[in-house]
Amino acid sequence: MSSHTLRSGAPWYLALVAFAVGTDDLVIAGLLPAIARDLDIGVAAAGQAVTVFSITYAVAAPVLAVATARLPRRALLLTGLALFACVNLATALVPGYAFLLVMRVVAALIAAVLTPVAFSMAARLVAPEHTGRAVGTVAAGLTVSLFLGVPIGSLLGSLFGWRATFLAVALFTGAVLAIAASRLPALDGAPEAGLRHQLGSLGRPAILTCVLGTVMGASGGFMVYTYIAPLTRDLTGAGGVALAPLIAVVGAAGAVGTMVCGRATDRWGADRVLLVSFAGMIATSLTLAALGYLGGGAVPVWTLAAVLALWGFAAWGFAAPMSARLLGLAGKEGTEALALNTGGLYVGTAVAGALGGVVVSSQGGAGVAATATAIGLLAFVAMALSVRRFPTSGQVGTVREDTLS
Repeated sequence: MSSHTLRSGAPWYLALVAFAVGTDDLVIAGLLPAIARDLDIGVAAAGQAVTVFSITYAVAAPVLAVATARLPRRALLLTGLALFACVNLATALVPGYAFLLVMRVVAALIAAVLTPVAFSMAARLVAPEHTGRAVGTVAAGLTVSLFLGVPIGSLLGSLFGWRATFLAVALFTGAVLAIAASRLPALDGAPEAGLRHQLGSLGRPAILTCVLGTVMGASGGFMVYTYIAPLTRDLTGAGGVALAPLIAVVGAAGAVGTMVCGRATDRWGADRVLLVSFAGMIATSLTLAALGYLGGGAVPVWTLAAVLALWGFAAWGFAAPMSARLLGLAGKEGTEALALNTGGLYVGTAVAGALGGVVVSSQGGAGVAATATAIGLLAFVAMALSVRRFPTSGQVGTVREDTLS
């Protein structure tokens, strides 16, 4: 079957995969107090379930992508979904803390396979001129999990206990498995290539600078999101009542941003849209910092909501052009490059939490926005240099061969 002879809904089905993975990954943060009480541990200890997932994913994603590169894509995806459902079911039944950590490690290993495969399948199941919108659709699945899947999962946990949340994720994953099995066509794996060739391709400067850009973009973006509560308090004086709507605004804007930037990538190219999205993230982060330092803590909530909407659009929007750029630069090793990049996303998230915690304790919410602005500037400079040195050209998914050395 030609990779372009497709069912038009394929990227949407794959977005459901991303939604399931994103919900499983992120929902546990809202369940930590309940997990701590049930397993008779401290909240800090329960939080290590988040840490082991992130570290495992970041380290394992590129390794597993190389190891599974030759396997048929659909079969790999369906097997991963089946295992993911079983692991979440097992998580709902764990008898103690040690078993919980083991299940989170296993879930991360499976997620590290599923997400890159979903992105690469979406790109292969559309014509080259639609690559941007395809990967943008899958990225939107991750974003929607943040503002829809996580709150629903947290609500289930508060009503029926934290185990019910993982049971729900298992059931949803089973439903996604049924949809994927009936709607997605078969795709071959990558042609046979030596391990040295695969690792060498991932080690090219063209690929590594993209991953570096993702680490910095995620660091700046997730820093603002992670510390949105103190940011809101310091800028507006508002508390928890305003927080939920603001988070919803960021999530909705982020989902729209991934879709719009995906379509823009198809029209104007990954390089141009990527730099514009980083510029938008810098401008809006700088605006947040200015409101914090100059607003005297009396910024209207609606003003903050408007700026956060623009920020969410740009901060989440860079995922689609970055993925499309990587696919163009990596060629046949596209899945492996995307896996390395998603690992970078988790590294950036960890940096955001650690560095943001230091900044917020000393500089408050405005300091977080200012730090995010500085990181965004570094990301923009790095990607501008990368685009100049390693440009993609023509259709998304192509690259000038003379620039890859």
